[in-house]
Amino acid sequence: MSDFDRNATTRWGQGATRAGRAEIDQGLRSYMLGVYNNMTIGLALTGLVALGVHMLAVTTDPSLAAGQARHLMLTSFGVTLYTTPLKYVVMLAPLAFVFFFSFRINQISASTARSLFYAFAATMGLSLSTVLLVYTGTSVARAFFVTAAAFGGLSLYGYTTKRDLAPMGAFMVMGLIGLVIAMLVNLFLQSTGFQFALSILSVLIFSGLTAWDTQAIKEMYYASDDYEVATKKSVNGALMLYLDFINIFQSLLFLTGSQND
Repeated sequence: MSDFDRNATTRWGQGATRAGRAEIDQGLRSYMLGVYNNMTIGLALTGLVALGVHMLAVTTDPSLAAGQARHLMLTSFGVTLYTTPLKYVVMLAPLAFVFFFSFRINQISASTARSLFYAFAATMGLSLSTVLLVYTGTSVARAFFVTAAAFGGLSLYGYTTKRDLAPMGAFMVMGLIGLVIAMLVNLFLQSTGFQFALSILSVLIFSGLTAWDTQAIKEMYYASDDYEVATKKSVNGALMLYLDFINIFQSLLFLTGSQND
């Protein structure tokens, strides 16, 4: 009789453990789905804004042309956006958003965090509209789909691997710091060859960061988090992966893109 009782207790405990694990797994899937949904919406906003701004800034009607850039005719809006000091504001605005978001994430509400992320994505679209002046639409589309495929594989690896990616992540962060310094130096050197090498390094570094960030985002999940905390973690995770995606995309576009004649 005692054996029966012990076996029954063991089975009950195992069942409770499996049920608890199932609830955690379901919560984790919902959490990660929120991360990817926010990121996808952010990328869609970036693409739509970039395309919309490009359509407003470029014209094929000579009567509407107010200037020119790389053999493309610019409207007055395009001239103001791309050839005046406003271009520096547009270029630096996304960076300001990232810094503000990083420092204020713990003080703002979940809904505000999500709104700020979407505003950042739209601002990034304004900044990235310049790539449509430089590169052909086919090149941009190709770089995007290659980035999406690579990103999907790397993020899946980061989510499923049992290996601790923290040592690799620390190495990648060190590489990122060096990359930023080298890019600042190249602003003065204006070396195409140096920029080509930096773009290769950028692809490698942000590819590694994609896997590491995915694992780190996954490990940030706690079943006991309330809605506010879980949502802010989700938005913050979306921002991390969004930045990885955008940097891989830009570097691949530089390496493989065909420029407008």
